[in-house]
Amino acid sequence: MNHKKFLAILVCLTSMLTSCKKYLDVNPKSSVSEVQLFSSELGFQQALDGVYALLGSQNLFGDNLSMGFSSALAQNYAIPTGSRFYETSNLNFNSEEVVGIGSSIWSSSYNAIAGANKIIQNTEKRRDVLSTTAYGRIRGEAIALRAYMHFEVLRLFGPEYTTGLSKKAIPYRKDVNQYTSVPLTTQNTVVSILADLTEAEQLLAKTDPIVNGQTDRRTRMNYYAVKALQARVYLFAGDKDKAFAAAKLVVDADQFPFVSVNAATAKPEDKDRLYITEQIFGLRVANLRNWADPGYFRGASSMRLSAIDYNQLYEVSSVGSTDIRYLGRIEPDKTNDLGNLFCSKFWQTFPGTAPSDNRLDQLVPMIRLSEMYYILAECAASTTDGIAYLNVVRENRNIDPLADNLDQNTLNDEITKEYQKEFQAEGQLFYYYKRKKFTQMLFKSSTVSPSQYVLPIPDQELEFNPNYN
Repeated sequence: MNHKKFLAILVCLTSMLTSCKKYLDVNPKSSVSEVQLFSSELGFQQALDGVYALLGSQNLFGDNLSMGFSSALAQNYAIPTGSRFYETSNLNFNSEEVVGIGSSIWSSSYNAIAGANKIIQNTEKRRDVLSTTAYGRIRGEAIALRAYMHFEVLRLFGPEYTTGLSKKAIPYRKDVNQYTSVPLTTQNTVVSILADLTEAEQLLAKTDPIVNGQTDRRTRMNYYAVKALQARVYLFAGDKDKAFAAAKLVVDADQFPFVSVNAATAKPEDKDRLYITEQIFGLRVANLRNWADPGYFRGASSMRLSAIDYNQLYEVSSVGSTDIRYLGRIEPDKTNDLGNLFCSKFWQTFPGTAPSDNRLDQLVPMIRLSEMYYILAECAASTTDGIAYLNVVRENRNIDPLADNLDQNTLNDEITKEYQKEFQAEGQLFYYYKRKKFTQMLFKSSTVSPSQYVLPIPDQELEFNPNYN
């Protein structure tokens, strides 16, 4: 795609802001018109690419909602006083740092939602320029992305589901206009998310090439990503039967093989630290290394844990010394003599010889196969079945399986350990702690209160949205 045209499309999409005042203030000077953008199937695809690009920005999954802010909330780093994310790691939600990051996540999320909504609206207005297949695929992806982003905002800014069913949570935006939206309750937000996912599932089941084995759809919100997100949302809402069924469909599709031990522990320039084949949905982030390398992996970066902490995390003294996550993802910073260790999950040291669609330094995992097995383990009909599902991941991570006679409490503890190991520096662990209502986090000495799992609604939303009063 022409670079300038792509930037213009982004400007067009990101001009659709959520608050009344900000919406009216926007007057982009270099955007393409809506009529031009949605006058062809290619224009629809470019608009959809623009939404994916927004999701991959530093404000969202390129940083804050993956390796950065969300990971700091979950205590994935031992951050020294005065460093980036220090207030975040202390769960000081009234601090300038957390308030500012929360505000940028909120506005960027709703900008991406607005972009998706524009596409959804125009699939109906300009259906004449879309083939039947393109209509179903593009509309299905956009609706699924809208659901994904609302769920992400809900998990961060809304209450835990079982204790906050009837509490005001977040607006569910389906229109692009200058008007504010009444925030839905937590329960009704989930209902809206699941309704969108049902429509997306129906559309993509008939039009998504991944159903027929086309693996390059893993970097799109594809049919199996929709089913995986359904499993995640149903578990959030406590419906274990439906969560199990959705996760089982993804696993049984047999489209996302586990990474091999050799690939996960190869020499640095060839090593697959992200476990590419296991990605049900991952975002391409072209400029990821520009901020990830200096911000997390080099020199004075404070995004670290000590060797002692890593040994504890991966249970190196017992079962973890052969764990490929420990062997292949914990690496020293060789640019100095400080001996710092870092989680190298996003640090791919790409040598520049692989095809562009196989690049390992430009991908952020959004939903992975291992999470589906964790959901199956948690929602299984029996403890024995749950152990068997968890052992599938353990064996593919090169650690010994659990005995099949463990009790349910022990299985629950082992599932927690797996979430802690698997999603280190990936942005998912905080939501697990929140859903399980944990009062203790690994590597945090103080007790966590329920209020420390709910980010405050940003001031710019409260100022222009009287419906929160």
